[in-house]
Amino acid sequence: MVTYSRAYTLVPTYECFNRCTYCNFRADPGQSPWLSLEHVAQQLPILRYQGVCEVLVLSGEVAPHSPRREEWFRHIYQICALALEAGLLPHTNAGPLSRDEMAQLRQVNVSMGLMVEQVTPQLLDTVHRHAPSKRPEVRLQQLAWAGELGIPFTTGLLLGLGESEADWVDSLRAIATIQTRYGHIQEVILQPHSPGQQQLQPGMALDEAALVRAVHLARECLPPEVAIQIPPNLVSHKGLLDCLAAGARDLGGISPVDEVNPDYDHPTPESLEDAIAPSGWQLQPRLPIYPQYDTWLPDPLQSLVKAWRNSLNNL
Repeated sequence: MVTYSRAYTLVPTYECFNRCTYCNFRADPGQSPWLSLEHVAQQLPILRYQGVCEVLVLSGEVAPHSPRREEWFRHIYQICALALEAGLLPHTNAGPLSRDEMAQLRQVNVSMGLMVEQVTPQLLDTVHRHAPSKRPEVRLQQLAWAGELGIPFTTGLLLGLGESEADWVDSLRAIATIQTRYGHIQEVILQPHSPGQQQLQPGMALDEAALVRAVHLARECLPPEVAIQIPPNLVSHKGLLDCLAAGARDLGGISPVDEVNPDYDHPTPESLEDAIAPSGWQLQPRLPIYPQYDTWLPDPLQSLVKAWRNSLNNL
């Protein structure tokens, strides 16, 4: 069984104070108009009608001490609240947040996420030289706060930035340690670096054999209840099947556009099913919150999730 979520990505803003050399998403601060709430409110009922369940709220980052930070955070909160009003399930990834910001977003999200990327500090001298929020201790603190607050969480590694296989193991073990303490990590994404047209510096795509090796390592290092996710648009047909054989069991949110890797079109669920079925795999839709975490949610969110589970069971 392989799972995925029918998702749609809303981007409050592409502006970001980080300048990661491999990024194909960001815009300079002040150069990206913010997504209007009126447009969101008009769009959400259409998404619901189309069968979308997950609204991925994926934002560039306004600096923590910027005078615009409070307005930016409030804008994200309002988008999540609108999604809930439309009967959809929000999942927010907006970079590192304060503990108080996370506590507030917990009221309007069924799950949240943040990539660890890599815990090695050496990347701060290379690809993350101008990315203050990519400090490993900041990312790991976010995972711990999510655990303390009882937020079902997605994290992951970005592979092929110049790190070593030993760095992968260190990153996976750091995630595993936090999971053992709090038990809130639903899935770990293994995202291969895939060069795009907008990044500041050229780079090589991660070899698929290395990705398969990373899946093996993740399965060895992570607790068994944590799902391993592979972005299906960043691997070949053979690479996907090899990753599934190695222990990957989730394909993430399938949205019309991959905002992080816009040069790589997402496949449709139907084409994915056709690709994996001959090898004995069955594709199954899921919600952005795994069933074992339903009772962690505030009561209004629990009721909405229950309704969605009933509709999935009736498919």
